[in-house]
Amino acid sequence: MQHKFYSIIVTEAKQAYVVLANKYRPQRFDDMIGQNMLVTTLTHAIETGRIANAFLLTGIRGTGKTTSARIIAKALNCAGEDGKGTATTSPCGICEPCRLISQSRHPDVLEVDAASRTGVDDMREIIDNAHYSPASARYKIYIIDEVHMLSKSAFNALLKTLEEPPAHVKFIFATTEIRKIPVTILSRCQRFDLKRITTEDLTKHLISICEKESVEFEEEALTLIAKVGSGSVRDSLSILDQAIVHADSKVTMDIVSSMVGVSDYDSLLDLFEHCAGGRAKDAIEITNSLYQQGVQMVHLFEDVAQVIHLISKALVIKDMPQPEFLSIERFMRIKGLSERLELGYLTRCWQLITNDLKVIASSPVDLVAAEMLIIKLCYMSNLPSPAKVIQDLQQESSSGAISSSQAAPSAAHTSTSTPVHANLALEQQPLHTPQSTEVVASFTDIVELFQQKQEILLYSWLYNDVSLISCTPGKLEIWIPDSLPQNFTQRVAQHLLEWTGQRWMIAVSNKQGKPSLKEQASIAAQKLKDSIASDPKIAKILSLYPDAKLTSID
Repeated sequence: MQHKFYSIIVTEAKQAYVVLANKYRPQRFDDMIGQNMLVTTLTHAIETGRIANAFLLTGIRGTGKTTSARIIAKALNCAGEDGKGTATTSPCGICEPCRLISQSRHPDVLEVDAASRTGVDDMREIIDNAHYSPASARYKIYIIDEVHMLSKSAFNALLKTLEEPPAHVKFIFATTEIRKIPVTILSRCQRFDLKRITTEDLTKHLISICEKESVEFEEEALTLIAKVGSGSVRDSLSILDQAIVHADSKVTMDIVSSMVGVSDYDSLLDLFEHCAGGRAKDAIEITNSLYQQGVQMVHLFEDVAQVIHLISKALVIKDMPQPEFLSIERFMRIKGLSERLELGYLTRCWQLITNDLKVIASSPVDLVAAEMLIIKLCYMSNLPSPAKVIQDLQQESSSGAISSSQAAPSAAHTSTSTPVHANLALEQQPLHTPQSTEVVASFTDIVELFQQKQEILLYSWLYNDVSLISCTPGKLEIWIPDSLPQNFTQRVAQHLLEWTGQRWMIAVSNKQGKPSLKEQASIAAQKLKDSIASDPKIAKILSLYPDAKLTSID
């Protein structure tokens, strides 16, 4: 959902109000939240004097890339309150370099938007200016935002300067698309991946700001803002700004929910309770009401899936602590549902919702797709679990097993997709296990002999492609497809002579005989599936679950 944000909000007193994202932008490393790795590494680098020539900051929008770049620039160029300072991990924010960098007005700290200056000429201009000493600062610093937008030729022009940069020049690159940066550039930069800020850290940050601004709030409302912000501090503060304007005196869950178009937990719990109880009419009424309020159906069922996750978690973790974003009343409802519902049903609901999210997202009328999902959830609530069905069937039958007369040949247990591991017990004659004399009594024996001798290519042809006409000791009549090599029969006969000590005459017929051993295994497997599927107990299970299929037999 896209929101309309304003840079300036005018109060009733007609006084300019700076938006929170700008007012509370971090000015030093200590002010940053959720980026401990970056802060620790840069602090150590500055303290030890091991400062890289180029930094690469990557992460989603609003995680502090540009802010971090400016703090680095101030840390390297801070002159201190007395004007005699050196590079520091705690820029004073008072000296002229610090103030001008914060305002993006320092002549030696240039901020370049690569999205609008993508060409090689723009980059050559920067490179040419880089060779001149800074006018007043300690370092000349180039902050290039959205660096992935540079053209290939611009990257190539920049590469030489990165390889041998002047001592007084530092580059700071920022990007949301790290995979679009050439490896040659990446290898010459100190890279920092700015993480999404956790919901917990963002909520604490929002609480701190509300307290400083003397704004009353519901903690659940701020947690929802943090969740909608998706790890972005800037987005979260922009939403909070809107919420403060919308609220008369207090930022509440209702205000934030209606503003960002998501449903509150009470509605989510009501909706899922109706689905679990099979009450489709009530569940659809809640969904339609939320739809009229502007809630997107994809977001609604993403939240329902989160509710299912919490219920499942409470079911398996009996002493699960209360999540910070849930009130005690809503947490008790979660616990109550976990005591009434089975884990099997919850996992089936989770799978059904996650599978249908794509359907809702791609549907021309998402409300219709959402209602169909609700109907399926309600229908599923009335179905017994597979375990319950099997248990009932076992109680009905004293044997609880399929009679041996229904079983098909054991060859159906064979995998037909990988002939090397196939069971060849499909000929009418019993399989003979060749001993040292290598006596063979059937075509199946012949094929297995080639498998045992690891003549895999010939074995594969014999198993997959050859059609048997007849087989007697020393004589074999077969049909073979044209795709087999011309010397196929000679190679088979030569190996049989070597292994059995008997000359074999192999005749090739122009008419097909029996199906190949692979085809026989497939036919036998299908017969076994059909036989098992016709068993009354299995048939009952399949009737209860129309979409279920008998796929394999172990």
